[in-house]
Amino acid sequence: MSGFLIGEGWINLAYLVAAVLFIVGLKGLTHPRTAVRGNLTSAWGMLLAVVATLVANGLDYQWILVGAVIGGLVGGIAAMRVQMTQMPEMVALFNGFGGGASVLVAGAAYMIAVDPHTQMTVSTGLSGMIGAVTLTGSLVAFGKLAGLLPGGQIGFPGMKAFNALVGLGVLGCVGWLTVDPSAQIAYWIIVGASCVLGVTLTIPIGGADMPVVISLLNSYSGLAAAATGFVLMNNVLIIAGSLVGASGIVLTRIMCVAMNRSLGNVLFGSLGPSADGPSADDVYGGKVKSTSPEEVAMLFDTAQRVLVVPGYGLAVAQAQHIVRDLGNVLEERGITVEYGIHPVAGRMPGHMNVLLAEADVPYEKLREMDDINSEIAQIDVCLVVGANDVVNPVARTDPQSPIAGMPIIDVDKARTVVVVKRSLSPGFAGIPNPLFAADNCLMMFGDGKKAITDLVAALKEG
Repeated sequence: MSGFLIGEGWINLAYLVAAVLFIVGLKGLTHPRTAVRGNLTSAWGMLLAVVATLVANGLDYQWILVGAVIGGLVGGIAAMRVQMTQMPEMVALFNGFGGGASVLVAGAAYMIAVDPHTQMTVSTGLSGMIGAVTLTGSLVAFGKLAGLLPGGQIGFPGMKAFNALVGLGVLGCVGWLTVDPSAQIAYWIIVGASCVLGVTLTIPIGGADMPVVISLLNSYSGLAAAATGFVLMNNVLIIAGSLVGASGIVLTRIMCVAMNRSLGNVLFGSLGPSADGPSADDVYGGKVKSTSPEEVAMLFDTAQRVLVVPGYGLAVAQAQHIVRDLGNVLEERGITVEYGIHPVAGRMPGHMNVLLAEADVPYEKLREMDDINSEIAQIDVCLVVGANDVVNPVARTDPQSPIAGMPIIDVDKARTVVVVKRSLSPGFAGIPNPLFAADNCLMMFGDGKKAITDLVAALKEG
């Protein structure tokens, strides 16, 4: 059975409603309190768009339903089983699958087109290029985050020149496809070369820049979807892809500002120790003061205001729930407890917000870096759990440091700082942190979850 089942006007109206739901949902995602509702609103919009697309034409729904059921089961099981520490990897996979879907859908539409017009060929070429880069780039990002690939830079001499030549070649093939719509081989060359380009563009980027890369790849997946929308002449796909692409670019820009780095520096530079930087022995030698949960508990006896600064170590230790319990114990004693959130702490945008929200930490207690920095001098005890580079004061004091100028949470200005960390090992930037040797800093070494659990027990016994 084929042909329209309902009027085109009704379909466009459904697409319009779906687009409005996308925009309203995106607005909801701007604040933790409304994020869940925003996500559900966007999901309803997507459901409406999918249903409208399916009923617009008489289709054989058998395979569509089979695919939807299988995909839904795989996605549901994966979402239920994924650990919070694995969320960045999952987001990277989502980006990659989105790019791969754009490649396949645009390619299929082009292959079955009787007389491809210029808009279709140009859009198909761009969708294949952006989608393939997104697919393999996201898989490389997944591999780095999951530990399947080395987290540092991987490359070969002349890689930048190689990437430039491949990129120009891909654009040349897009032109070839536009001039000769019957040259289907051009599309597969575009896809194959772009898959290689996705790997070579992403693999040299270090782990510290992964939050920016994930955000950028998310933008790419949206742009690929928008290009596919022009291939299919589907308005809602164009709108949805444009929203994802634009919001991803904005978020990427925000992340770069938070790291005081340009996008070009993230993509083609590096974040690592300089050859003439101070060694760990120079920074820490004889200056680090170790402490115990019992001693830290005594610090809280006289504290009136406490700031908790989470980092990726909190995620690794799965310590978000016990940190919330610690906050509850302190608040029962009349102590004000807040949480300082650095925008690039963790391995994806909003990683710390997600972790603390999972532990039911009230949204109003989450303080953004810019807000809390002006008040840190009034903090009695600052508890740093698993953070390193985002609290490293050399970003302010050493213009030769690889993180020079990067905005940080100024925890060293608090009256007392307690750092919970397994060891003195460096963060992603690979440089020592003089905070750990500061006069007002105490180091509570150990697994984050166990250390905070012992601290809660010491507080309750005191």
